Amino acid sequence: MKERPIVPESEILRQREFMKLVRAMDRRPQSYHIVSMGCQMNERDSESIAGMLEEMGMVRARAREDADLILYNTCCVRENAENKALGNVIWLKELKKDKPDLMICVGGCMTQEKGMAAMMKKNYPFIDLVYGTHNLYRLPEYVWRVLTEKRPVVEVMDIDGEVVEGLPEARASKFMAFVNIMYGCDNFCTYCIVPHVRGRERSRTPEAILEECVRLQDQGVREIMLLGQNVNSYRGGGAEFADLLYRVDRLGIPRIRFMTSHPKDLSDELIHAFGELRHLMPQLHLPVQAGNDEVLKRMNRRYTRAHYLDLVKRLRSVCPDIGLTSDIIVGFPGETLEQFEDTMSLVREVRFDAAYTFIYSPRKGTRAAEFPDDTPYAVKSERIQRLIELQQAIALEALEAQVGKTEQVLVEAVSTRDAASVGGKTPRGHMVNFPGDISLIGQFVDVEITSAGRNTLRGRRIEQ
Repeated sequence: MKERPIVPESEILRQREFMKLVRAMDRRPQSYHIVSMGCQMNERDSESIAGMLEEMGMVRARAREDADLILYNTCCVRENAENKALGNVIWLKELKKDKPDLMICVGGCMTQEKGMAAMMKKNYPFIDLVYGTHNLYRLPEYVWRVLTEKRPVVEVMDIDGEVVEGLPEARASKFMAFVNIMYGCDNFCTYCIVPHVRGRERSRTPEAILEECVRLQDQGVREIMLLGQNVNSYRGGGAEFADLLYRVDRLGIPRIRFMTSHPKDLSDELIHAFGELRHLMPQLHLPVQAGNDEVLKRMNRRYTRAHYLDLVKRLRSVCPDIGLTSDIIVGFPGETLEQFEDTMSLVREVRFDAAYTFIYSPRKGTRAAEFPDDTPYAVKSERIQRLIELQQAIALEALEAQVGKTEQVLVEAVSTRDAASVGGKTPRGHMVNFPGDISLIGQFVDVEITSAGRNTLRGRRIEQ
């Protein structure tokens, strides 16, 4: 992995001056609302966006209709995510008729797509600001320009991006936190647009990551999630990510998780970490995408079915109770029924706790978008329904196997279905609901699992 430059501290200080300028303006947005779409990386970006907006003097509005500034942090990994984002933006056109001073901002992966910014400038003139993934840190400058120049600003950088340190942040949780360790991706899977919109791989320094983790620990954070498009290739891959995990583990933060991992880069050292590290949770998201070697080759995944199954075997040998989750694509161009059945058999063999399943969605600019695809959509729909039914049955069995166990749960929130219950995750990542109140949020609670539903567990608190 090539080392990427860090945005100079002088540039971050410059942006902080723009934050002060906006804050001092009489006619500026007083409130904001962020709609964050897609992955955890976007959620973490939204925390930085919120931090900058609050430094500019704005307060968070719960509803879009109540905000003076609405910002969409978009995703484009699948076509339906892009359509959803554009559909939501069009809705804002009507809202702006009633609120002419409303500032509409759109950023994230979708705007970084080639030609997207120009299309939005032409077809959505009511949008005040369009920016990309690589210049998020310049948001204060752009907001100031919109307010002073009284015209839309469209700025998308066609570069791989830099590492950014020192931005303000408004964390979504006081006791759980995302920590970026790297950005971008060098894998260029044939179906994936991420390298084209997030840029090439670039890592933060271990010192910056550890400093952030210590700061979060001092603030009372009990669980961190280390984030990257492919954390296994951190600073070049191999043992380097495992070494970072060992260093984070020594800090004593109660829970450590990470995502996402690429199977081709899952090192021996990282596998052993699951058997040795006290604070590393027994949960791993390891996207397989397909269970047939020919399909995996066309996807440019650079591992085989046998290699993936060997990784699973080795992981479970050092951590028998590890919970594995995955991503699976159905209907990749040229996929035959026999190849799909290979995916089904892999799912039966691995027995994922959960799998995020998708019908292949062609993305302009990727190699797979040019592949011939003669499988009718109805056939793809029938296949994915079979896969979903299989995975649901396996997931239910995994949940039912937890009944009778006592698990430590980090309480996250009051249940949306029962105000007299709270919910949180076990070390393995299963969601548990049990009777309790708001005072338990952020606390570790021992819970006896009493029953299993389709997606969650129920339990009762064990009093100390």
